[in-house]
Amino acid sequence: MSAQNLETTNIGKPAPLTIVVIGAGNRTAKYLHYILNHPDEAKIVGVVEINDLRRQNVAKEAGLKVSQCFRDIDEFFLDPVKADAVLICTPEHAHFRPAMLALDHGYHVLLEKPIAQSLEECRAIAEKANSRGLTVGICHVLRYHPYFRKFKELVDNGELGKIVSVDHRASVGLDRATHSYVRGIFNREKKTNPVLLSKCCHDVDFLVWLIGSKCRRLSSFGSLRWFTSEAAPEGAAERCINCSIEDTCPYSAVNLYKRRGEWTKNFDVPAGSTLAEVVDRELESGAFGRCVYHCDNDVVDHQVLSMIMEDDVTVNLSMDFFTLEDHRITHVCLTHGEIYGDESKITVNDFRNRTTTVYDFSDLEGTPFHAGADLEIIRDFVNTLRMRNHAALLTDINDSIESHRICFNADVSMKRDVSIG
Repeated sequence: MSAQNLETTNIGKPAPLTIVVIGAGNRTAKYLHYILNHPDEAKIVGVVEINDLRRQNVAKEAGLKVSQCFRDIDEFFLDPVKADAVLICTPEHAHFRPAMLALDHGYHVLLEKPIAQSLEECRAIAEKANSRGLTVGICHVLRYHPYFRKFKELVDNGELGKIVSVDHRASVGLDRATHSYVRGIFNREKKTNPVLLSKCCHDVDFLVWLIGSKCRRLSSFGSLRWFTSEAAPEGAAERCINCSIEDTCPYSAVNLYKRRGEWTKNFDVPAGSTLAEVVDRELESGAFGRCVYHCDNDVVDHQVLSMIMEDDVTVNLSMDFFTLEDHRITHVCLTHGEIYGDESKITVNDFRNRTTTVYDFSDLEGTPFHAGADLEIIRDFVNTLRMRNHAALLTDINDSIESHRICFNADVSMKRDVSIG
C-alpha cells in the first residue's frame, strides 16, 4: 500500500497508520510503547519474528491473530498483510533484504540504524524508495533528543557566527562495550558492521546534521588493543564463573549480570523460568559468561576519526571503550563563540560580550526512552506519513546515508595502516 493510498476516516482525519513489525527485540519494544498508547495514530497489524517468545509477546500486546504472526520474512512476503508501513528492527546483517522486499511490496519503512552492511546496499535501498515514491526513515535518535536539538538550535540561530571546528568524544563505557562489542552480537564485523558504524553512526549523523555539510576528506586510526587472548592476565579462565581472578577483574560477567544485575533486559526469560536462572545459564554456558580475553571478537576497541567538511570545518571524533560511563562530550568552536556540552549541561561562551550561558539538562539523565527521543522517532514517522508530508521527516534515508558513507570510508582508512618514515 503506497502513500497515495493511505486511508482517511469518515470525519476527514487521517486513519491510524497500519504497521507490520519485522524483528521484535528491545528497540521494537520502545516503539511499540508509543503505538499502543496512541491508537488514533498507529496500529500494529502484523509481526515477523523468529524467536517464539518475542513473537508471542508482541502478538499478545497488540492483540494480533495467528494469521497476523510470521516466523520469518519469507513466510510473510509470500502473502503479506495489508499495511501502510513496516518497522524493521532486525539485527544489522538482516536489514537489507527485508527493506528491499518491503519496498518491492509498496510499504513505507522505518529502519533501525545502521541502514545496511555496505554503502552500496544503503544506496540501493534509498534508490528503490525514491523510484517508488516511498519513505524510508532511519532511527537516528540523537536528532530527537532535547539536549542535541538544543545544540543544533544554538548553532543554527547564527548568534555565535560560523562553525570553525568540532571535537566530539563518544565514550562507550566498559559495561556496554563488554556486553555488546566483546561478548555480544556486535562483536564481529562480518556479522554486523565496523564498530564505528554500529556504535557511532548516531554520533557521525549528529555531527553532519549539526554542521550542515558533507565530508570532503577523512583519516582514521584504531585497533583491537586490549580484548585479545594475548592480553589475558595470568590465571584468566575461559569463563568468569570459573576464574580465580574474577573478583578483581573490571570486566567480570559475574559482577555485571549477577551481583549488579545490569544489562540483563535483553535476556529472554521463557515461561516457567526466572531472570536469575537465565543469568546463571548464561554464566555457565552462554556467550555472555565468557572471559573478555577469550571471546571471538574482532572489532576495534578504540578509534579516532578526523574529517574536513566541504565548507572547511574540521572535525575530530574519538570513540573509546575504556571509560566508566557511556556518554558524549562535544566542543564546537565558532567565529564568535564556543559551545561545550557533556550531555548534562551545555555551556555557551559568547566572545563579543564575554558572557556565559548554561543550559541544564541534568534532569533528563536516566529518563526512559532516551528522554523521550525514541518515542519522537516513531511519532515523527507515523505523522509524516499520515499527513502525506514526506519531506518533513527529520531522519529520511537520503540524509542518513552521509553518516554511513563516512563510517564505511573511515574503516577503509583505518585498515590501510600507512606508516610514516
